[in-house]
Amino acid sequence: MIEVFTDGRAEPNPGLGTYGYVVYRDRKRVHSDSGFAGREVTNNYAEYFCLVRALEHLEPHREEEITVFSDSTLLVNQMAGRWRFKGGNYGEKYLDATELARKFPKLRFEWIPREKNSEADELTNLAFARLRDR
Repeated sequence: MIEVFTDGRAEPNPGLGTYGYVVYRDRKRVHSDSGFAGREVTNNYAEYFCLVRALEHLEPHREEEITVFSDSTLLVNQMAGRWRFKGGNYGEKYLDATELARKFPKLRFEWIPREKNSEADELTNLAFARLRDR
């Protein structure tokens, strides 16, 4: 079982976008990544940018059971098929994410409160601090 915790940030919104995600396999942390998501992007764009990066990393494991945890209600509900995409400047990344997700037959999305997403949030904030100070 693979669990992925994702987070994206843009400040101001829109503004400097960063992302961070953490991958666990059988409850052991096996991978993490963080970095730049774009300039003058929104929080939703940064959230989807992060999901795309995580799914690209996990593509070799696409046949396994994977749960993506996020504190973004929009991302979780859209990717789970409960909400439709109605437009927005994150549309490109939304389409990238849905295309990638189709390759994962056992992929689930679950919303978690921000407090339970602290590792991904910390990676996102560290990336933001590195980039902002440049």
